[in-house]
Amino acid sequence: MVSTRRPRRWLGATLALAVGAGLTVLGTAGPAQAADINNAKNPGFEAGLANWSCTGGNGATTSTPVRTGAAALKGTPAGTDLARCSQSVAVKPNSTYTLSAHVQGSFVYLGATGTGTTDVSTWSPGGTGWNQLSTTFRTGASTTSVTVYTHGWYGQSAYFVDDLSVFGPDGGGGSEEPPVVPPVPAGLAAGAPTTTTVPLNWNASPGATQYHVYRDGTKVQTVTTTSATITGLTPNTLYNFTVSAANAAGESAASAPPVSVRTRLEDIVTPVPRHAVTGYWQNFNNGATVQKLRDVSPQYDIIAVAFADSTTTPGQLTFNLSSALGYANVAEFKSDIAAKRAAGKSVIISVGGELGNVTINSDASATAFANSAYALFQEYGFNGIDIDLEHGINSTYLTKALRQLSAKAGPQMVLTMAPQTIDMQSTGTEYFKLALAVKDILTVVNTQYYNSGAMLGCDGRVYSQGSVDFLTALACIQLQGGLDPSQVGIGVPASPRGAGGGYVSPSTVTAALDCLTRGTSCGTYRPTTPWPALRGAMTWSINWDATAGNAWSSVVGPHVDALP
Repeated sequence: MVSTRRPRRWLGATLALAVGAGLTVLGTAGPAQAADINNAKNPGFEAGLANWSCTGGNGATTSTPVRTGAAALKGTPAGTDLARCSQSVAVKPNSTYTLSAHVQGSFVYLGATGTGTTDVSTWSPGGTGWNQLSTTFRTGASTTSVTVYTHGWYGQSAYFVDDLSVFGPDGGGGSEEPPVVPPVPAGLAAGAPTTTTVPLNWNASPGATQYHVYRDGTKVQTVTTTSATITGLTPNTLYNFTVSAANAAGESAASAPPVSVRTRLEDIVTPVPRHAVTGYWQNFNNGATVQKLRDVSPQYDIIAVAFADSTTTPGQLTFNLSSALGYANVAEFKSDIAAKRAAGKSVIISVGGELGNVTINSDASATAFANSAYALFQEYGFNGIDIDLEHGINSTYLTKALRQLSAKAGPQMVLTMAPQTIDMQSTGTEYFKLALAVKDILTVVNTQYYNSGAMLGCDGRVYSQGSVDFLTALACIQLQGGLDPSQVGIGVPASPRGAGGGYVSPSTVTAALDCLTRGTSCGTYRPTTPWPALRGAMTWSINWDATAGNAWSSVVGPHVDALP
């Protein structure tokens, strides 16, 4: 076996037991002495066939089956050749030795010749799994080496041998020191899961010859490398993984704490339609109609769950389902998300809001944001994220965070933003810089065209909120500033109660959409060219829309669907 060399010391009965577990040593004719060792070299075949000679080229090492370590001997009898594998072992004259090995197969022989007294052998008729063979011999007065061997029998299938021992006084040829149990592997981590697989990797453990991977406490895989992919898992299910290190001396404790990973949802792909309606679903009760997700109008293509919560760790997110919404438990909420996604809707988690804030201003906070957001994706089934940070952002680090998140979630991730009007007045603002920096993974920017008063349009003129001109001339800034039309939407309140100012009727929203996409129904401002690929519209909120009898979505939804 691969071992860690160490000075010999008094081992007594402890060594006999340890080697019995790893190198399969039985007691000798008398008590084990301090000098008793395993005189065989490469007894576990971890070094291939080093120190061994096999007849007819019919011996080899194998990685399965093995009793301990990563290898065992495989002998394959052929014709009259019994696949005899032997080794010359240095011994001490007038001494007693115990020869033992673990074997697998039918008619497997183990013996010693050249003892100077009576040569010995023993054999196994077969059986299930590994069986131990053992015999003893005494050396003659002038014997300094014996040949130990193993072989199969005529017409039989391959046999296997592992953990061979010639235990007794040191013959002067050196010994194979028993290994010590390796330390617990460190650094267990999971890669991106699929619906049915989870990739794992960890750091090497000194002295380990194999690693055992456990899923929820049950061993599911044994490997000789520091990585494994666990297969056959159930979609959208949380699993806990640990790993231990092992060698001939035994197995370490399992790593702690377990690594928890949720597999992806069952291949639910919810691409955002060419033209889409986005709505915010309130995870709180502020007087608007309280709705479960299942009750949200089907007119909404993107449902932004508002909001995630921040933790004391900069950048880190969590989510706390409000008890005021009538859900019996979190599982019911997750089921509603899965049902909406199965119906072709995107359900995303929104970050920020009027009162919420998440600080992302360093590499560490960017990573914390990406890791925690992805954990929410896995936990609840969200397929995207909305950035609604209204207290200032750092575009450099938020860009890093969103790119890390995209790398984890994949190209299907929905990414939306809801900046305030002041945040999108020019390409020099942090929000606009963020949108352009992640343009390749951005779904839509739905600017909040409310609570702002008068603002400049793309033609340099000032427009008052609450009009077609305000919606179209401000949207034009993004369209001329570098965003694709498919990444631009107009955000408005669903009812006068949804915002402090800036409410427009649903008919004003549809007129603005027609002006931007068709060049019709415009006010004073008229685009020089229409943008038929414009994504659509957003409202705050789904709940305020429900309070008004879905008056907003019942008009705007069908109109968005009918855009060119």
